Amino acid sequence: MAETDKNPRTGEGELAGRIALVTGASRGIGRGIAKKLASLGATVLVNYNGSEEKARAVAAEIVSDGGKAQCVGCDVSDFAACGSMIEEIIKEYGRVDILVNNAGVTRDNLIMRMSEEDYDRVLDTNLKGAFNTIRHLSKHFLKQRSGKIVNISSVSGVLGNAGQANYSASKAGLIGLTKSVARELASRGVCVNAVAPGFIDTDMTQALSEKAREAGVAAVPMGKMGSVEDIAETVAFLAGDRSNYITGQVICVDGGMAI
Repeated sequence: MAETDKNPRTGEGELAGRIALVTGASRGIGRGIAKKLASLGATVLVNYNGSEEKARAVAAEIVSDGGKAQCVGCDVSDFAACGSMIEEIIKEYGRVDILVNNAGVTRDNLIMRMSEEDYDRVLDTNLKGAFNTIRHLSKHFLKQRSGKIVNISSVSGVLGNAGQANYSASKAGLIGLTKSVARELASRGVCVNAVAPGFIDTDMTQALSEKAREAGVAAVPMGKMGSVEDIAETVAFLAGDRSNYITGQVICVDGGMAI
């Protein structure tokens, strides 16, 4: 841990003693965020839906590195299941200080070929999932008079993207949700922001053809892909005390794609 990541008065991690729930944290960007928050001292609840083995591996990595983590299974698109998950977390830990809504799926297709099922599945997970967790946690944040919510949107939600009408709509919706909830909770000291990743080097982008990857990089003014660490660092900033006067904002971590 770098010296700048420590509280100068206590020498502890910047997020020491805080409870963080990261949805969709079994791989990719979610995994990176979970590991970063844990490295700063937070106890991280690694949420997963279908990848329990991968989630347990993430938690094991965190513990091996000296951090604290626990796996929490839940399909965030299920309103009632989210409520039960939050109840269990509050019962065990007493509070949640940081909520990162990262869970997301893709079902890409051109609009004239996109099925209703594929449209609904993406909106239910990416957008309604964030609503569900915020809805069930909001009363606890209000009671605490503190909290940090970070929603993982996308540059696709800012610019739109051909073949991703469902995904772009879900990520644009997250931006509207972020701004609205930020207005509702601001007076109680709760900060709500969004991070919009651009073309990031993950398992998903590695699966693209070389031609598609080259086209993606060509759209980035900085001329390169971003890393999971770039996103995790931004989320960590928004989750900590250095961002206490920032709310309702969308930070594009995209190498300039959304300029």
